[in-house]
Amino acid sequence: MTYLDAGQIDAYRRDGYLSPLSAFELDEMADHLARLDAIQAERGGRLSPTFNIKAHLLIPQLWDLVRDERIVRPVQDILGPDLLCWAASFFIKGTGEPQHVPWHQDATYWGLSEPRALTAWVAFSASRPENGCMRVLPGSHARPAPHRDTNDAWNMLPGREEVALDVDESQAVDIVLQPGEMSLHHLLLIHGSKPNAGGPRRVGFTIRYIAGDLTQTGSERVSATLVSGRNHGGFDLETAPEDVFHPAALQRHSEIVRKWMRMVSGEVSKRSA
Repeated sequence: MTYLDAGQIDAYRRDGYLSPLSAFELDEMADHLARLDAIQAERGGRLSPTFNIKAHLLIPQLWDLVRDERIVRPVQDILGPDLLCWAASFFIKGTGEPQHVPWHQDATYWGLSEPRALTAWVAFSASRPENGCMRVLPGSHARPAPHRDTNDAWNMLPGREEVALDVDESQAVDIVLQPGEMSLHHLLLIHGSKPNAGGPRRVGFTIRYIAGDLTQTGSERVSATLVSGRNHGGFDLETAPEDVFHPAALQRHSEIVRKWMRMVSGEVSKRSA
């Protein structure tokens, strides 16, 4: 049984994205946001950048979210029954803050054997132009684009990258989402977002799904979370957190993140050579 209809799948193949899709009820997502706020309040008001890498390995609520069938089923319609969660993290912009995301492709530093992967962008709060919603360039997912380092401290991407192309912003489409809605986009789709110029806080949770038979290139073997079907052996499988920031989960997460960062650094070095 499919979740997406043929027209939606065709639109994704053609445009490189699909939005909006309904995933959660408003009250359910309000509860998710309240629980996140409570966790952040206990940790100085935010998740540290390190804890925000694969955050689902530290917070049971997020572990359940990346495996929720309301997200997973439409992803299966695109990528197939065998799915892994390669990473998951928040992109949060406070009112009037300068953080932004330049035009880029997700795949730049992923180091995957094939581009059969996508990002599910789940709106914990409303995402609109005034608070820096995601913007996409439809049809820009045909091939990898060159990227360069911005050296911009307010660039929210781990590699501080941006596409080394002249982007015609008149072709951009705003991805407007209500709390509980999500978008799906191909890992080669060029996309970005502006700062939150004065709208309400924008909280988005990005889940990176890959087909279960992919492998990681390079010498660093990293891990992933089995979401559905089976793992074909290309990744070590991750373990659910026992509780929020449980000591055993923290220890596992620390080693996983070290490997992940070495892999990303290797990909950055290759593209800088």
